[in-house]
Amino acid sequence: MGAGPDVIKGASEVSNTASGAAQANNATLAATAGKTNYVEGFILTGGGATGASIIDVTLTGLAGGTMTFHVPIPAGATTSITPLYVFFPRPRAATGINTAITLNVPSFGTGNTKAAAVLYGYRK
Repeated sequence: MGAGPDVIKGASEVSNTASGAAQANNATLAATAGKTNYVEGFILTGGGATGASIIDVTLTGLAGGTMTFHVPIPAGATTSITPLYVFFPRPRAATGINTAITLNVPSFGTGNTKAAAVLYGYRK
């Protein structure tokens, strides 16, 4: 994992989780006046849907631009997706001070019964 707030003076740990069935689950490190968000990684878990598909998950608000990840969703609500664990070797900064970083996760599809997204990092 990245440097983390334990070694960055004045940093505060931040995280956000979104979860729900057959719906968008967007997790955000909220914009905070006078502070910059840094993302260290995210985790995406859940089950399949009625029909198989591939969704595009995006990480927005980053210096350097949006990142897109393609996530296969299997057919079958009781079939798990392959969890997606993304850990950046160095924390990725927001585009500037007072800027949110958002993990945009579209619905896994009709028939999905569980999906969750966790976004974490720090703010300084």
